[in-house]
Amino acid sequence: MNKLRFLFISFVTALTFSSCGTTSTVPITGRKQNILVSDEQVLSLSNQQYQDYMKTAKASTNSANTAMVKRVGQNIANAVVSYLQQNGMAAEVAQYKWEFNLVQDKSVNAFCMPGGKIVVYEGILPVTKDEASLAIVVGHEVAHAVAKHSAERLSNELRKQYGSQILTSILQGYSTNTKLQQITSVAFGIGTQLGGAAYSRKQESEADRLGLIFAAMAGYDPNVAVAFWQRMAQVSGGSYSLLSDHPSDATRIQNIQGWLPEALTYYKKPATKTTTKKK
Repeated sequence: MNKLRFLFISFVTALTFSSCGTTSTVPITGRKQNILVSDEQVLSLSNQQYQDYMKTAKASTNSANTAMVKRVGQNIANAVVSYLQQNGMAAEVAQYKWEFNLVQDKSVNAFCMPGGKIVVYEGILPVTKDEASLAIVVGHEVAHAVAKHSAERLSNELRKQYGSQILTSILQGYSTNTKLQQITSVAFGIGTQLGGAAYSRKQESEADRLGLIFAAMAGYDPNVAVAFWQRMAQVSGGSYSLLSDHPSDATRIQNIQGWLPEALTYYKKPATKTTTKKK
C-alpha cells in the first residue's frame, strides 16, 4: 500500500498543476470526455491494484476453458488494435499490455483493468455457454478499457470529492480519509458484478455497444448477445434493474437489438476450412 500511496500522492500533485483536463474522444461512438488524468497515471495506479488482486486469485485448472478465454481475448485484442491503427489512433495502442486470465470463482463476473488486464470468472462460463457469447463478455470488458471509462470515473470522483480543495488539504487527510483511499478501487471496479456499480449507465451502455462491435470485428457473431443477456437476466433475477444508475435488463436487451445492425457491418464470418478426400 505504501507504493500505491506514493503513486496516488504523485498523481494528485501532478493533477494540481494541470489545467481543467483534456478532451478525449471515444472511438466509434464519438462521445467527448473531459479527463483529468493521463494514461501513465491511470496505468500506474491500476497495475498495482491488478497485481495485488492476482496474488490472491487462483488460476483455473481447466486447461480447455483457460485456452478458450485466452484465444477469445487475443482475437478481440488483435481486432481492436488493428482498428485503432487503421483509423488514426495508433498512439492509443501503446498503453495496452494485454493479459487474459480465467480464475477459480463461482461469481458470474468478469472485469478489465486499464491497459487490457482482463479477468474472467469461471462462474460466468455456464451462462456464456459458447465461445461467441464469451466474446460478448470479453468485448464488453475491453470496451471499458478502450473507452477509458476508469480514467473518466476517476476524474469524476476527484472532482466530486476534492474539486474545491487545495493540494495540502488532500495530502494531509490521505491517511485517515477513507473516501480518498477508496477512489481508485471504485474507479477501477475490481470485483464488481458485470455491469455493476463501478460504471455509470452511460458507460455501461457504451460498453455494450462497443463490445458488440469488437466481438464482430474479431469474427464472432454479435447476434448471440441477445440470448446471452437474456440468460444473464435470469441469473441476476433482475438485480441490475434495481440500480438506478444502470440500464434495466429489458432496456439493455432492447438497446442491443437496436445496435445489432451497426455491429453486423463489422462482422466478417470466419472462413471455413475445406478438406478434399484423397482418392
